[in-house]
Amino acid sequence: MPFANYKFPQGTLDAAKKEEIIHRTTAMFVEYFGEGVRPYSMVLVDEVADGGWGRADETLTMEKMGIPRN
Repeated sequence: MPFANYKFPQGTLDAAKKEEIIHRTTAMFVEYFGEGVRPYSMVLVDEVADGGWGRADETLTMEKMGIPRN
């Protein structure tokens, strides 16, 4: 089963953007593996609380990255 798990800062995606990510990811799986994988494709879009993740030993926030809230 193809599986994708995206993580985004909380509040940066609305329902329409999440739905688009799910549709486009599923379409990519179908392109690579064929139509038979569509019913078995799983896409999770997780939201992480602001400041709840980091990179290179630094806690990241939306403000630090210049990402506006929706």
